[in-house]
Parts: sequence; C-alpha cells; structure tokens
Amino acid sequence: MDVGRALEQIAEIHAHLARGEVYRGWRSVPVASSGVVGIAAAAWQSTTGQPVDPWSFLTYWLAVALVALGVGCSEIVWHYVARADPSDRRRSRHVIGQFLPAIVAGAIVTGALMRQSPTLVTLLPGLWALSFGVGVFAARPYVPRLSIWIALYYGLAGIALLWSSAGVASLSPWTVGGTFGVGQLLAAAALYWDLER
Repeated sequence: MDVGRALEQIAEIHAHLARGEVYRGWRSVPVASSGVVGIAAAAWQSTTGQPVDPWSFLTYWLAVALVALGVGCSEIVWHYVARADPSDRRRSRHVIGQFLPAIVAGAIVTGALMRQSPTLVTLLPGLWALSFGVGVFAARPYVPRLSIWIALYYGLAGIALLWSSAGVASLSPWTVGGTFGVGQLLAAAALYWDLER
C-alpha cells in the first residue's frame, strides 16, 4: 500500500518537473531548414508568373507544409525513435500535444472555408499564421523563453494578412512562404540563442 502511494508521488514529482523543464527536441538547423523550404517554395511558385487558382494554391501549400513539417520535426522523430528514454518520449508527446490542437483547428477552418467558397482561400494565409502563433503560444511553457516573440510574430502576421486579404487574383506565394519562412528562421535563431549557444 505504501509502496504504491510512493510510486504515485514519484510520478507526480516527475510530471511537475517535466512541466517546468524546457523542451529540447526542436533544433535550430532543422527549423531553419523548414523556413528555407517555405521561402524556396514561394520563390519557385512566383517564377511561374501565372495567376494561381484557389485549389492549386491550397494543394501546393499543403504539400509544402507537409515537407516543411517533416524537415522541421526530423530531429524530434529521429531522437524519439533512436535515442529517447521513456521520459523524453513522454515529454515529446506532451509538447506536441500542446501544439497540435491549433494545427487541427487550422485544418478544420481550411476545410470549412474551401467548402463554403474557394474564393475564401485568400483568408487562409492569415488564418494559418494565427493558428501557428496560437500553437507556439500554447507550447510556451515548454519551449525557450524567446518563443513568445515567435508567437507574437505569427499572430501579428496573421492579423496583417487577414486585414489586407483581397480577391483571388491577388494570391501571392509570399503570403504563405514568406510569412512562414521568416517565422521559422526567427524560431531557429531563438532556439540557437536560448538552447544551443
């Protein structure tokens, strides 16, 4: 009976300590590389010079997002599979769990807007930036302290993009690639400054 209670208390202590510890799974190089993916994708799409229809814009940027996500989280996945102990794996799941609802909400809003009218695609870059900023803010207790500035950047960028969104003819690849590319480069700098320096 006493042993069971002692084990419960140890588990509570571990959980409390994990809440106060900065998560070190994200590394600056993969995060910066994901930013470069966004900027390169925007540069490549802007060279075509042809107007982009809403469905092509959405499909292209969802594919780019998946590639950038894979690049940015590659260190986490590799560490989780190859080297992490049970405590590290639990911490990774917890931090990702803090971030994930904002991403899921962004995906739901994307589907709902596109179902209503493809012309609403111009709102998506701003909504995606806001969702990403909310996700970074939600994970804030577990990520480096400079991450609050990254969350603020994405939030302000999202508001600016929503405020300035115009018709489908004005779709620019830089609204997504530039916003997220710069944001990820800033996030990489924050990771380097707070954790790796």
